[in-house]
This record gives sequence, structure tokens and C-alpha cells, in this order.
Amino acid sequence: MRLTLPTPDEPLKIGTRGSPLALAQAHETRARLADAFDLPFEAFEIVVIKTTGDRVLDRPLKEIGGKGLFTREIEEELLSGGIDIAVHSMKDMPVEQPGGLLLDTYLPREDVRDAFVALDGGALAALAEGSVVGTSSLRRKAQLLNRRPDLQIVEFRGNLQTRLKKLEDGVAMATFLAMAGLNRMNLPDVPRQPIPEDEMLPAVAQGAIGIERRADDSRVAEMLAAIHDGPTGQRLAAERAFLAALDGSCETPIAGLAELDGGSLRLRGEILRTDGSEALADRRSGAIEDGAEMGRDLAAALLSRAGAGFFDWKAA
Repeated sequence: MRLTLPTPDEPLKIGTRGSPLALAQAHETRARLADAFDLPFEAFEIVVIKTTGDRVLDRPLKEIGGKGLFTREIEEELLSGGIDIAVHSMKDMPVEQPGGLLLDTYLPREDVRDAFVALDGGALAALAEGSVVGTSSLRRKAQLLNRRPDLQIVEFRGNLQTRLKKLEDGVAMATFLAMAGLNRMNLPDVPRQPIPEDEMLPAVAQGAIGIERRADDSRVAEMLAAIHDGPTGQRLAAERAFLAALDGSCETPIAGLAELDGGSLRLRGEILRTDGSEALADRRSGAIEDGAEMGRDLAAALLSRAGAGFFDWKAA
């Protein structure tokens, strides 16, 4: 059956959060679809949906819920038919989708590294003892305290512009951002020092954009297949299987990264106590098609070393 393409009169509706980065990701998705099917941008409508995570900015994420904070309202709109697809930062995505929805399309992955951001352009190693660093990420907090227990960590929520303003106001001397976000928003003037993955393993799926759809929407499935990046999907299959086996959420400091080398895949994983007092890391390598199995095996190995109560909340 011939594919029915969207038109300016009947556009395909793309759901997204309203932050500048989320909009940049939605625009990239629109541009790739328009190019794949030779359609004008007017054949796509970007629909901004405010999520709980966007509305509640005065409390740490662990106090108001898990990863669904940034997706729940968007997925409800997708299920109701108010939008046709949803564009997500994959590091925000729960490992399971609501019934009736599928997440099986990924755009080419950006730089996976974390960026250390200080207004003076300095590096993490140059921070004086006792310096204040702002972050809302439990992973980054735990990793930082594991390496630099002398530092003070303060809660630092909000979009990129909000965090930079907090630095200007002296709330903290430095913070962390994702290199992917800085690149996608084309912000070369933001002072940053990329942190090698060997020094700070990134969040699972960091730098990846995922596109969610209704499971029974064959038209959308066919369109999305044209822009899916296979290698990114292979890497995320391993990383998200690792995360799922750890029951990962915004309340657990977990890092993971899969990389491809020819026909093989290397997966590194790390879990940390919430106060940074202990970090456990390991790796696996094997055939690409075994990525998900490797993720589950790596998670089991780390959990066996961690023992009961490893992720129990401890104040730093």
C-alpha cells in the first residue's frame, strides 16, 4: 500500500518538551524526516508539552519521582492521538514504555562525554579544595565525590541557560553539561572542558535522541524507518539492557557506554553509592547481536559485588 505522507494541511505532529535543547532535537527530527521524504517543514507541526520535570524546579528529582518526570505527559498525549511521534533525550527515558507505545527509532548519536563548565574556562582538576559545584545528576554527584570528596555539591536544576545564570550569580563555581546538548544547540562560546569517558563514564544513552510512536501506527513506523540509525540502536540495546537489569532510575547513580568496533561491541558499566564513597566498574565485549545479553550479564556481575543496600540513599 502506498505511504500517505503528511501535508501542510494535515501535518505530522511532533511532541516535545519546551526547553531550547528539546526543541533543537525536535527540529533535527523534522529536518531529517523532511529530507528523507522531500517534504516542506510545514508538513510537520512541533507541539510543545510541559512535563512534571519542567514544572517542578525547586526540588531534587529524587523527591518527585523517577525518569518518567520528563516523559509521562508527552506519552499520554501520544496515546490519546494528540501527537503522532514524541522526541526524547534517551538518557531521560524509562527502560519500559507504556502499553501501546514503541521506542525503536534513534538518530545518529552525538558526543557522549560530559562537559565541565566553569565561567573562567578552567578544568575540573584546577578546582580549589572545598569549591562548590552545582549538579542535579546523582550520577555526576557520586562520580565527582568519589574522585574529589573535598568538593561541595549543590542542587542545580533547570535548562542550560538557567544553569549558566546560576554560575553568573555565584551559586556555584562550576557545573556539568552534556557535550551533546552544547553541540546540538550550537553554543561554541560556552566555556567547557570535555571529560574523557575513562575519567567520567557518561549516563546510559547520553547523546542519543529517541523517537517514540504508537505501536499500531504503520504509517509512522514506515516513515521513521527511513531515519533510524542502526549503530546507535545497537549501542543502546546493550546500554538499556544494562540499565534495566539494574532497575535504574534518577535515584540510582549508574553509568554505561557501549562502543562498536567492526563486528564487535564493548560495554563499560559503573555503579556508585549515592554519597560517592564506593564505585564498582566492569566491562564486557562480544558480538554486536549479543549486546543486550552482555548488558544483563554486566549488571548481574556488578550487583553481585555490590551486595544488599548498595544504592540506599546516603547524604554526602
